Amino acid sequence: MSDVLGVVVIARNGDRTEYYQDPATYEPSYTETTALGASESHQLGSFLRSVYMSPSSPSYIAGMRTDLVDNHEVHVHAKAGGEGTVVFDSAIALLQGLFPPNPKNKIDLANDTTVVAPLGGYQYVPVETVEPGNDRSLEPWTSCPAFEQHIADVYGSADFKKTAREAGPFFGAVRDYVFGRPTTLENAIYDYVNTELLHNKTYAHRLPPTLIEQARGFADFHENAIFSDKEIGGIGNLAGRTILHSILSSLQRIAFNGDPLQFLLIETSYQPFISLFHMMEMVKENPDLAAIPNYASALALELRRGPAPDSRDFLRIKFKNGTSDNFQSYHVFGHKSDIAVTEFIYRIENYAITSQKQWAATCHGNSDEEFLIGSAAAKTSITAAIAAVFLLGMFVLSKFVKRSRAKAQQSRIRLADDEVSYQNYGAVSNVSCLVA
Repeated sequence: MSDVLGVVVIARNGDRTEYYQDPATYEPSYTETTALGASESHQLGSFLRSVYMSPSSPSYIAGMRTDLVDNHEVHVHAKAGGEGTVVFDSAIALLQGLFPPNPKNKIDLANDTTVVAPLGGYQYVPVETVEPGNDRSLEPWTSCPAFEQHIADVYGSADFKKTAREAGPFFGAVRDYVFGRPTTLENAIYDYVNTELLHNKTYAHRLPPTLIEQARGFADFHENAIFSDKEIGGIGNLAGRTILHSILSSLQRIAFNGDPLQFLLIETSYQPFISLFHMMEMVKENPDLAAIPNYASALALELRRGPAPDSRDFLRIKFKNGTSDNFQSYHVFGHKSDIAVTEFIYRIENYAITSQKQWAATCHGNSDEEFLIGSAAAKTSITAAIAAVFLLGMFVLSKFVKRSRAKAQQSRIRLADDEVSYQNYGAVSNVSCLVA
């Protein structure tokens, strides 16, 4: 089974500055890419190139153009919400390693001049950003009441409360190193401690031993509890359920001989990794996967041609945890080897969230269409109310004008010769009058 037809790669962003997420809603704060993060993602891109675009590699994708990118064969999606800026930067850095500058990236002009692309033949690979406003596939957990309820349920669970009590000594010891940040299990402070440890020399020299390991352990517990569920289709697996549609549709495209797609890169944050590990039952035999993946980690789903005489295609799942590891193969759904693509799709496709309408139904209990209908109805009601007020105003105004005119006419005196005088002019003698 050495023939790789194509691959779907899910990659986590590289290192960044501190990133805070509201513990109750997971609403994000601002963060920026670091030079270290760009370097990590570039290293991951070079690694993926050596695995899938080198003829000497057992996972080489035969038939794929590897010197210059063919944008029909390679598609890239990058998350734009939350850590979106960092994720996009990481995607660009990864692509620089995946398709490095090549002097063949040139053009011959009519005047016999040859122009090579900038930076020695830099390759510009299109990146499709996924905006939460119109596509919830890469950040479905924000603005989702059902997920917020799930978070509250996790915090209220006996297991979480037990772990919070056990974490008491750690949070007491670390309090002097987080500078006023809440030291509770709900507000896991690993991201701050880790960022300072990497980038602040004074902080790194002062932080006592084992505190960073403890912070990471409690953060792993926290995030694994939030982004997983006992049921494969549970709300806790929302991050995996929404990204799943892109995975399955791309695998089907790769398997179809008439479609040129061979490599899909989904650059995103850590949350979908945790959900997918649980949904594919990888955690059962590998409990260490129930944790936050390191920066520049990658999950690869390789579509492979089955050995003769088997005509089926198979799926091999590989995971690389950060820049220090190589790909390791993992088995899913209790299998001891690669799983047939048809079985994989059959077992998981019903849990995929495939549209904004379905996401809205999962999060709000109704669909986008119902939102639109409700919004249109509200707008219609408002318009009708405004029209009613306008008509009422016109009616009152017309009554007021008529009444004013009547009063004005009552205050007039019409003379016999049709000349008009007014009562406030004083008494008029020797004049016969008619009150109009």
